[in-house]
Amino acid sequence: MGEWLPGDRKISPAHAGAGHRGRLRQRLLSGGAEALADYELLEFLLFAAIRQGDTKPLAKALIRHFGSLPAVLAADPQALKQVKGMGEASAAALHAVNLAARRMARGAVQDKPVLGSWQSLLDYLAIDMAHLNHERVRVLYLNTQNRLILDHMLGEGSIDEAAIHPREVIRKAFDIGATALILVHNHPSGNPEPSRADIAITARIAEAGRLLGVTVHDHVIVGRDGHVSLRAKGLI
Repeated sequence: MGEWLPGDRKISPAHAGAGHRGRLRQRLLSGGAEALADYELLEFLLFAAIRQGDTKPLAKALIRHFGSLPAVLAADPQALKQVKGMGEASAAALHAVNLAARRMARGAVQDKPVLGSWQSLLDYLAIDMAHLNHERVRVLYLNTQNRLILDHMLGEGSIDEAAIHPREVIRKAFDIGATALILVHNHPSGNPEPSRADIAITARIAEAGRLLGVTVHDHVIVGRDGHVSLRAKGLI
């Protein structure tokens, strides 16, 4: 038998979790940034796709599987669907959150001088790359006011000469009218310290840029444990 409420509206067993969902919603709306634990926030996000029932076990399973809430949200939808209980709708709901966060972070650096919005740029890169389980290489091309004119995905894979050809990087700058660039890639290990290959390829691109009037402002390496700027380390 279901529970009776004032007005004689009967709550079926299928809606037994409605009270929990309502309490979670109120904590979210009335509390601060830390009102919900990571698994509870994920649980709430799953409500959009899973209309009834307890989403807490699935939220905790996702965090166990991927290691953290940011890693869950950064996961590929196909990888999300490998976790028992996740379907296409729930994977799409979480992927949409990731896309929204990336666009919000990108909006903080778009149409602004990148060098004057450095922390916003780092936040954008961290959301996009810090939790990837493979390497991604990109080049941020800038105009004479150091505004972002192209966020170019150069490739997926190891950062070496097979992935980055200095002449191609600089030629792209000429093609789009860029006068400066920032190299970016991630380390899936989590440790953003540069390798010898990172340092060597950066030096080659910076030299090619000097010869042709394209400034290499920096090479930023992103990892779960933070980021490293090769310029800040005196390597450019």
